[in-house]
Amino acid sequence: MVSQKLTEYERKRLENIKRNAEMVGALNIRSKAAILSAATKRQKTKQVKKPKMVNPIVTRRSPRTRVKLPDSKGLSDKFLKPISMIDAFIGYEKESNQVLVDTILSIAEETQAGFPENEEFNGAKDVKDGNFSGFSEKGTLDSCKSEAFESPVKEEFDEHLDNKKSDPWLKSMDLKPENVAWPMPRRIMEVKFFPCTGIRMIAVGNKIGNIAFLNMDSEDEIDDGIYIYGPHTGAISGISVQRYSMSKIYSSGHDGFIRLMDAEKEVFDVVHYCDKTIHCLSQQPNDLWSLYFSEGRGVLIEWDVRTGKSSGNWMLHEDTINTISFNPQNPNIMATSSTDGTACIWDLRSTRSQKPKTMKTVSHGRAVNSAYFSPSGTSLATTSLDNNVGITSGFNYEDTSMIYHDNSTGTLNLSFRGIWGWDDSCIFIGNMRKGIDVISPVQRTSVMTLQSPQLPAIPWRFDAHPYEVGMLAAATNGSGVCLWTP
Repeated sequence: MVSQKLTEYERKRLENIKRNAEMVGALNIRSKAAILSAATKRQKTKQVKKPKMVNPIVTRRSPRTRVKLPDSKGLSDKFLKPISMIDAFIGYEKESNQVLVDTILSIAEETQAGFPENEEFNGAKDVKDGNFSGFSEKGTLDSCKSEAFESPVKEEFDEHLDNKKSDPWLKSMDLKPENVAWPMPRRIMEVKFFPCTGIRMIAVGNKIGNIAFLNMDSEDEIDDGIYIYGPHTGAISGISVQRYSMSKIYSSGHDGFIRLMDAEKEVFDVVHYCDKTIHCLSQQPNDLWSLYFSEGRGVLIEWDVRTGKSSGNWMLHEDTINTISFNPQNPNIMATSSTDGTACIWDLRSTRSQKPKTMKTVSHGRAVNSAYFSPSGTSLATTSLDNNVGITSGFNYEDTSMIYHDNSTGTLNLSFRGIWGWDDSCIFIGNMRKGIDVISPVQRTSVMTLQSPQLPAIPWRFDAHPYEVGMLAAATNGSGVCLWTP
């Protein structure tokens, strides 16, 4: 085969390749690179993956930083010991909160008078002792509901309502300096009264997952009546205290956990965990064993506490569900509010289908912060960022009217929520002037404003005492908790 003659360009190209190869060989680069690579491999260490935290707890502090002698046993890995605010500032931790335990258990025992005495169920004592044999199915409490609601406490409450019309007790509501407390740092997200008489006990949760119990009747100079726990690592989104079992307290947080506090043992057991945000938590007034909470975007879950499993899962809204409310007179009727701009009324007996239909849909121009039933169950109050408070009423909730109220909060990232008082005559809602507006659904306007120089900041979360007319708890956008009394 005849070889082809190379051109001048090809000949110079081959000469350059040969010369470069000789230069690289003279530098001995490849052998040095191999030596360097081998040295690097010897220096590498095996990386150990950190175990994933399944059950997060609040970070523990060393005994030295708390001015405490070393303890060979160490701290419990289940919960933080409660501390009072006085001891928190000096860095000393109490060994026990027996005062809080005794107080809550005594409250639970007092409620036993409202239960029918029978062999199957012995009121709050059986719930505390874990005797659940009297509750075979959901809704069994209906049999004793009527008798429980006819207890002396309920009769006294009804008489109190009859004797005190709206104007007298409304004008007498006052905020005294001793009824203002700062239980813990950071913004208070939830506030809830214990449903009892004789003692004013309030549970509050803040933005970083702490829950505090405030005994507003405490007069001990050493024990200030404030007890703090850290069961969550995210903002508290719900606190539920059942009137039938006040020693068992449920809480939910943005960390995806739902926990059950056993006041007697001072522990927060995990009830449910998910990798999504839990936005709100609620219970039917006659059902101890079911929890209703919103998870993620628009999902409502019914959780059976006895089985530890979900008994219902529905996509009810296109965006976050902010509140869940049950009709006091018919717990099968439920209302939800959502960031998608709607509030819906549902019949739980028809939500068993995959595509439940609403009984009523209340539409607002912007996100709906809350939707709550009135004490009589005949009206629904909705609060929206479109600067309206909606009132939906009627036999089938067919009538809806809008009442103007400035709900804009600027850059403070607050969301006002209007709540009902002790009857259907008034709604309490905060304003940006550090006051509480009282709205009349009948007059469709704000009839008065509760203001006090003792109010430290803007009130934005409220709870009306279920038995004490005129007693209103308010949490501010700071860390203050205020108790208005008649």
